[in-house]
Amino acid sequence: MDSKQPTATHLADYRPPDYRITAVTLEFDLDETETRVRSRLEIVRDGPAGTPLVLDGEDLALASISIDGTPLGTNAYTVDDHGLRIPDLAEQASVEIVTTCRPAENTRLEGLYVSSGTFCTQCEAEGFRRITYFLDRPDVMAVYSVTIRADANRAPVLLSNGNLVNEKVLDDGRHSATWHDPFPKPCYLFALVAGDLAKVEDTFVTASGRAVALRIFVEHGNEDRCAHALESLKRAMRWDEDVYGLEYDLDLFNIVAVSDFNMGAMENKSLNLFNAKYVLANPETATDADYALIEAIVAHEYFHNWTGNRVTCRDWFQLSLKEGLTVFRDQQFSADMGSAAVKRIEDVRQLRARQFPEDAGPLAHPVRPSSYIEINNFYTATVYEKGAEVIRMMHRVIGREKFRAGMDLYFQRHDGQAVTCDDFAAAMSDAAATNFTALKRWYGQAGTPEVQVSGSFDPDRHTYDLTVTQAVPATPGQARKQPMHIPLAVGLVGSDGNDLALRLDGGAPSTTKVLALTEARQTFCFTDIDEAPVPSLNRGFSAPVILTTDLGAAERAFLMANDNDPFNRWESGQQYATVLLLDMVSDIQAGRPVDIDGAFIDALALTLDDSALDRALLAETLALPSEDTLAEHMPVVDVTAIHHARETLRGAIATRLSGDLEAIYRANQTNEPYQPDTKSAARRALKNRALTYLDQAPDAARRGLVERQYHDADNMTDRMAALALLVDRAGPERGEALDDFHHRHGDNPLVIDKWFALQARSSRPDTLAAVIHLLDHPAFALNNPNKVRALIGAFVVGNPLHFHDQTGAGYRFLADQVIALNALNPQVAARLLPPLGRWRGFDETRQTRMKTELERILAVPSVSRDVYEIASKSLG
Repeated sequence: MDSKQPTATHLADYRPPDYRITAVTLEFDLDETETRVRSRLEIVRDGPAGTPLVLDGEDLALASISIDGTPLGTNAYTVDDHGLRIPDLAEQASVEIVTTCRPAENTRLEGLYVSSGTFCTQCEAEGFRRITYFLDRPDVMAVYSVTIRADANRAPVLLSNGNLVNEKVLDDGRHSATWHDPFPKPCYLFALVAGDLAKVEDTFVTASGRAVALRIFVEHGNEDRCAHALESLKRAMRWDEDVYGLEYDLDLFNIVAVSDFNMGAMENKSLNLFNAKYVLANPETATDADYALIEAIVAHEYFHNWTGNRVTCRDWFQLSLKEGLTVFRDQQFSADMGSAAVKRIEDVRQLRARQFPEDAGPLAHPVRPSSYIEINNFYTATVYEKGAEVIRMMHRVIGREKFRAGMDLYFQRHDGQAVTCDDFAAAMSDAAATNFTALKRWYGQAGTPEVQVSGSFDPDRHTYDLTVTQAVPATPGQARKQPMHIPLAVGLVGSDGNDLALRLDGGAPSTTKVLALTEARQTFCFTDIDEAPVPSLNRGFSAPVILTTDLGAAERAFLMANDNDPFNRWESGQQYATVLLLDMVSDIQAGRPVDIDGAFIDALALTLDDSALDRALLAETLALPSEDTLAEHMPVVDVTAIHHARETLRGAIATRLSGDLEAIYRANQTNEPYQPDTKSAARRALKNRALTYLDQAPDAARRGLVERQYHDADNMTDRMAALALLVDRAGPERGEALDDFHHRHGDNPLVIDKWFALQARSSRPDTLAAVIHLLDHPAFALNNPNKVRALIGAFVVGNPLHFHDQTGAGYRFLADQVIALNALNPQVAARLLPPLGRWRGFDETRQTRMKTELERILAVPSVSRDVYEIASKSLG
């Protein structure tokens, strides 16, 4: 980095480009050591005469430039580490540039690089500038024609965006393929793949009767692990037609699975590149969670064809325009494909685990940030998950039919354009005749709103009043906030467990009302209420807020058993357990005997007896709040006391309900062949949730079920569930199981990643030493992001007990890895850093040690922009 204080880019400084590029012709002569790229850019000047053309470029060697066929001398342009500058250009010009780059040396995995012998690209957000000089910004949209030349034996498969228009066998042992994409796109959606890959094919017939060829390219030997991804793609294509009327627009759709990838997948037009982890699956290698995630991510990237590709972002501050909207759409799809209630629980759990802490810390930023130093750092939970919640609130406010009308209007107005979040909100507002001015504050204000609700029943007036206050806490750069528009879905549950009919302001009665919170304090009066109800608040998690109520344990237990909103039924149990566990933490810290509320276990027992409850939802209900969730409720986090309290409660539940849990375990076993369908996955989820408690049971025979399941399992879901429990044990069965797992799957990199992650999350006291030892394992590679996430990331994010060890050893370990990764892949290094930025929530000793490591990282002379931004903001 040139400076310790790199400059920021600001939304307020946005201006349209002075030049447009209408057409791009690219020619690649691929070679791992040195690839030659010839680009011809058809350029139109929109700015005044004399305006320089400034093209972005990094790590490129310039060979030649010509304009309209005339070569430029070296005095006619300037070039530096950041780009190329031509002082003046005519209103229209054809600029031809020849450059070289070194794919084999590209450990950043941005631009053109090599993964397991395959050439591939990653251009979002600003990777195209590492391929050739260009206006690397999303509001420059062009039609691309691409010719790829490579050794025919080394790379028999040559792929790019659009349609294949020509193939040739060349005289020198090479061959070529020419691709043309008829749809204008920004350069971040450009893609190229070349290598020796196997192909799995199918066909999808669109609603209008067109046959679309579907192809997945993988490394040889992985063909039998593509069926689920292919079926997921077809389901997503049909769903998008049925729900949004959106049909695929080309006759070919390709997916390529690569081993080295910074992200999950990339939606390049017609050529999606995927981390192999999110494509490959069979029962022996993938869990139910893997199957579900593959389906969701395949759908997400496909849905981008319209929400991201056909209509794209004007600038990177609008990233949530495509990502928040597409996350919402993939959440809708997954809910329709499986259990809607469980999907909502999973989404909210992830939001609270990733985004709420982000909102509460030094890295807090709005859904539409106002500035950034490195755009890679803003692929965050706020942009994605909170952005999706903003879309969901719009959907909640105007309803399904008007939302669909808004989507139709959005595409009618903006197809083929690069637009803003305001343009999307305007389409929704106009289609529904609804004012979204207050709701749009969610795009500009950081922080999670804190909502307090109190209820009051008046038996004489037969009314029930809900008084609601809201406040958005201060965040970096935003000390004072305006009230948000919060759509709060509310029900009132009567003593018989049924929802009461709600009347509000003379409107029609319904069992759920969506209250429009738009002021700091409001009171809502429900009429014709004949008994004191129990309020069911924020049903379906209708708004991403932190909700505080005056409900007690008895009322939460009542809602656990009776709430007709499945999300809130789960939520009531989580809130009950959280209060109980935090009380236990206080007992532990004070040295008092730990008091376990037997009423909570009684409430769980009643839930177990509810035969009408969906098995997947029951499995979620049995899950205790995570250690990180509990930490978010403590002014000073005590990871040791939290872990002790949680394990104590888990043991108490196992002791009291071991008979019931064993009955559930055995009732949900089956001898049927493995299927990843919703019903079968729900059985396994419930069975394995019961197993986590039986592992704590006082009866040795019941604990022995864990070892038996590990050895008898015929699928990865059950084997991993058992192994996750065995890795925490002190006896020889732990090592035997880990060795057996490695013996079974040592030749499968993605499965060995699971093996790494389980050991990194272990609660055993020697875990950090084991993780450091595993850094030298032959299957681990620091330059592979999947390996880094599986071992280092799993320890840092998934093991608060040992990462926050009071000696600071976990902090030193993370800083060491970040410094090493900074030189290899700054993007991955930066994404490991946020846990160190949460030092304000810990005791003084840990605070000092975390800050010391952040300072050590910043002192590295070659610290990247990616790492600098996160580390410096974390220190505040």
